[in-house]
Amino acid sequence: MKPTIAITTGDINGVGYEIVLKGVSDPHICEICKPIIYGNSYIARQHIQTLSNDMHQLQFNLINDATQAKDGKINLITCYPDDTPLQIGVSTEAAGKASFLSLDRAAQDLKDNKVQALVTAPINKENIQSEQFRFSGHTEYLTHNFGMGKDSLMMMVSDCMRIALVTNHVPLSQVAEMITKERIINKLHVLEKTLREDFTIGKPRIAVLALNPHCGDNGLLGTEEQEIIRPAVDEAISEGLCVFGPYSADGFFGAGKYVHFDAILGMYHDQGLIPFKSLDMNGVNYTAGLSIIRTSPDHGTAYDLAGKDKADPTSFRHALYMAIDLWRTRLENEQLKKDPLEIHTYEPKERNQERPL
Repeated sequence: MKPTIAITTGDINGVGYEIVLKGVSDPHICEICKPIIYGNSYIARQHIQTLSNDMHQLQFNLINDATQAKDGKINLITCYPDDTPLQIGVSTEAAGKASFLSLDRAAQDLKDNKVQALVTAPINKENIQSEQFRFSGHTEYLTHNFGMGKDSLMMMVSDCMRIALVTNHVPLSQVAEMITKERIINKLHVLEKTLREDFTIGKPRIAVLALNPHCGDNGLLGTEEQEIIRPAVDEAISEGLCVFGPYSADGFFGAGKYVHFDAILGMYHDQGLIPFKSLDMNGVNYTAGLSIIRTSPDHGTAYDLAGKDKADPTSFRHALYMAIDLWRTRLENEQLKKDPLEIHTYEPKERNQERPL
């Protein structure tokens, strides 16, 4: 059984189309899933003309509904009109509208169980803003639509590190006021559950980073560690989680301590993503804690590379592979819950009461 994977095109003027087209052109992709691009074939063709000659023969199976997706084909659903202005390398209002229409249609199909997972190409968080989209990014939008009032988690995943964040896309000036004991504990529980259920780690070890330099130096450089973060770690431990910290971020990464943990919980965006991307620019952004599966490449629109055939699709492919792996893991978990192994109690036969001669 193959999953049907929804793939949004992101900002049409960025590298979204290029990485998606390069990614799905690999014949192996259609062997392991049924991909559906949520975009526009005319816009796609314009992007294909900027790519190498071997991409010019790429064919699409145009469909009107996700249920029509064909096995072995690169399926495409039209989400915005052919005359959508394309200005490669430039942020435009039209590009923002197109990226929303792609995301909105794919999210609805995900909600209707027509697709099994969502892989999103990068959006521009400014030009996508509208009456329909008032969020700071994909994570917040999907949490609003699929979170059912529960916390989600922005989680970066690569072969060498998994790091999640207490705060996502917020100004640095607002981070400290958003660091609360309750929020940290909630994020730790989401992270621990994700590591167990989605990554099949029996008893995950989680490191927690400090907010201030040198863990606050006993209050000299800040009191959040003493008053909020360490008490949150202690409470999480009392609730059965295997949590350590807080650790001063510079020393933690500088000394390579991250290799001793299954995941890390950072306090804010750049604290986690700078070391993560310094080690691997081909990682995956995973929205953990939701009932649905959503992954994306760990980079942005990269307008400076758009239209030059220089964008690397590796991170997109990793996001696609990870979405498929997560779907398989969740499917296996569901099957195990539905069909648990029967427990047979051994009952010996009654002994013959007569003693042998």
